[in-house]
Amino acid sequence: MNMITFMMTLSLTLSMALTALNFWLAQINPDSEKLSPYECGFDPLGSARLPFSIRFFLVAILFLLFDLEIALLLPLPWAIQLQHPTTTLIWASTLILLLTLGLVYEWTQGGLEWAE
Repeated sequence: MNMITFMMTLSLTLSMALTALNFWLAQINPDSEKLSPYECGFDPLGSARLPFSIRFFLVAILFLLFDLEIALLLPLPWAIQLQHPTTTLIWASTLILLLTLGLVYEWTQGGLEWAE
């Protein structure tokens, strides 16, 4: 218990000291170059808030979904050594079937078409 109190006190003291040091060493008056939207030396030509296509998000979500599928299916070769390997293989097959049906649904609905 004494060690936990020491570690909490030490971490609190260290974090407060670093925060105080940051405020003390921070530049109070930043120059105009740091306040400009870009630090490349020229003024921006257009708006930085351009509309972003939802297709990029769809591709990213699909990538994460199938990346997660691969991560879940990686231990399957070791499932043969379990007492009941058929249960694990049934669950893995169900997962693959569910994700494949979702992909087919997205494909048939036109959600994977980049240009309309």
